[in-house]
Amino acid sequence: MTETSPTPLDRTRPARGFVYDQQDRRMVDTLKVLAADAVEKAGHGHPGTAISLAPVAWQLFQNVMHLDPTDDAWAGRDRFILSAGHSSLTLYLQLFAAGAGLEIEDIAALRTEGSKTPGHPEHGHTAHVEMTTGPLGQGLASSVGFAYDQRRVRGLLDPDAAPGTSPFDHHVFVIASDGDVQEGVSAEACALAGHQELGNLVVLYDANRISIEDDTDISFTEDVSQRYESYGWHVQEVDWTNGAQGHDVSEYTEDVEKLYEAIAAAKAETGRPSLIKLRTVIGWPSPGKQNTGGIHGSKLGEDEVRELKSHLGFDVEEHFAVDEALLAHARQVGERSAAYRAEWERALESWRAANPERARLFDRLRAQELPEGFEAAFPTWEADEKGLATRAASGKVLTALAPVMPELWGGSADLAGSNNTTMEGEPSFIPAHRSTATWQGDPYGRTLHFGIREFAAGAIVNGITLGGLTRAYMGTFLTFSDYMRGAVRLAALMGTPSVYVWTHDSVGLGEDGPTHQPIEHLASLRAIPGLDVVRPADANETAWAWRTILERRDHPAGLVLTRQGVPTLPREVDGFAPASGTARGAYVLVDATDADGAPAPARVLLIATGSEVAVAVGARERLQAEGVPTRVVSAPCLEWFAEQDEAYRSSVLPDGPEAPVRVSVEAGTAMPWFELTVTERSRGARVSIEHYGESADGPHLLRKYGFTPEHVADVARGLL
Repeated sequence: MTETSPTPLDRTRPARGFVYDQQDRRMVDTLKVLAADAVEKAGHGHPGTAISLAPVAWQLFQNVMHLDPTDDAWAGRDRFILSAGHSSLTLYLQLFAAGAGLEIEDIAALRTEGSKTPGHPEHGHTAHVEMTTGPLGQGLASSVGFAYDQRRVRGLLDPDAAPGTSPFDHHVFVIASDGDVQEGVSAEACALAGHQELGNLVVLYDANRISIEDDTDISFTEDVSQRYESYGWHVQEVDWTNGAQGHDVSEYTEDVEKLYEAIAAAKAETGRPSLIKLRTVIGWPSPGKQNTGGIHGSKLGEDEVRELKSHLGFDVEEHFAVDEALLAHARQVGERSAAYRAEWERALESWRAANPERARLFDRLRAQELPEGFEAAFPTWEADEKGLATRAASGKVLTALAPVMPELWGGSADLAGSNNTTMEGEPSFIPAHRSTATWQGDPYGRTLHFGIREFAAGAIVNGITLGGLTRAYMGTFLTFSDYMRGAVRLAALMGTPSVYVWTHDSVGLGEDGPTHQPIEHLASLRAIPGLDVVRPADANETAWAWRTILERRDHPAGLVLTRQGVPTLPREVDGFAPASGTARGAYVLVDATDADGAPAPARVLLIATGSEVAVAVGARERLQAEGVPTRVVSAPCLEWFAEQDEAYRSSVLPDGPEAPVRVSVEAGTAMPWFELTVTERSRGARVSIEHYGESADGPHLLRKYGFTPEHVADVARGLL
């Protein structure tokens, strides 16, 4: 029971409402000219959409969205994602006009080294850029994740407030291009958005029908509006060409009021995501190059820039010229923002008073602090020769974390029972009326169902995590990480701490055969800079892997897990080290000894990951019995190990005149292991698989391909 009720907030109110007076029009024309000047100075870029979309973005930034130009992390802001990242000037020019961290010098420095205005928007580099965009489709796909996050946060912090009245209500606005809606990932994600009934997502689709190869009719003639209606979206069309056919632009009118009305209608639709198909002419009103592929990805040329300036009434001899009075007019958005933010802060304080426990949660999430009881929540397992699959251990970890860490949520790309990604007892994140006999739906639920859409799942998890307050994971088979590689790479580029759970990690999965058996995937994923690839050896390493991943917030991580059962290794007995060494990436699991069991310099060093660690332990037993002192190193994450200081790395993998021979053991290609097994003073070998698998019993295949203690010991003997 609370003694006070929070002050309601009207989140449906626009930032300014529709205004497009003479000053607004003149400032928009100024931004068009600046776009032409910036690309001309750089010598390359994408001026066309930045010119024609200037009045569109102006409506969003000046009249519709709530933002604070002085604070890009304000929790009450609406989110804007420029999925058409090649049109980066569309965003940069609005940030400049609003006084949101960019000045005219930054516009003039477009696409130059060290500037705040790189060729495509980069999250963490330029203030107010919500995510890195450029690979088409991913901004639109991840915007669905931003909308997921908003709804989940609302459910955690303010579930009972009326729609549009909570400090945690906001909209996600997207500008997308023809290229974005052609990319398959946007179709995957937008189908999910419709299924989820995400009424806080508004997409402005710039249908200018021009791409690098000119007219999109050569490859793209579908009815996008009907497609999105079939997804369950609220769809509107605004045609600034007034129905003109072909390349006729004689009737072109920038009817910004009609566009604003469509945006207002989209915001009023709370039960469905909204698509506004806006028919524009790229580069309008550039006299000679509008509506052509020549203005999409190339500078206009000096003569055409002069013609554009003349047509708009600007001095053709001036470059990067801005009327200070117009700029001051544009930057009044800061005053409007301050007034609204003060209202929002009052509503937040009222909410705090009414919800002290949830307020403490909000503060913890904002501070990115782990919860009390986090360390104690992780299960541990006793040594067990039979053991269990690391995917099963991962599922038990997630269920144990559920009551402790409400910000952690996720699910699978239709493989929940195989990936073990469902926290037991948690409802599904779907509208309640979509409940099934198996899954209980709750609009604020926790279990995500992505369907068979791996790329979209990765992009949505990125969007959720970029939202800032919650942490999301998704699962699929390791071999299908190929489908989502673009999202994984983008997370690594942004330093977004998304978590990807990849199970069925080797030929050990068995009868499903070579299509499902990953071979080159570990090497391929380790080649992505900034991605932590974590392949734990047993249940206890799996718990420590999750703990370490969740303690880190500067990299995405891929957790690579077995289908088959693996032994739970002994810990802190018989010379075995605790699983806490997982956090350092590689550690001495069990060291070399002499015939009496006393520590001895190793003659053989076995380095293994995942299910092959138990194989290495078995090989050590054979070598030790023959009087060959052998060390086993478990190396669940090469990226974490590379971060350790030289002294630690040398203590784990000693090198020198008496260096042991080194053998890596991993059921994948050997490519990642040459650096660790070949040194100036140590000979090495790699037990790996350099060919595709086959459909047969998993343990049989592992034996057939040499992942046995006997074979590993033979390889070591050969080096000796």
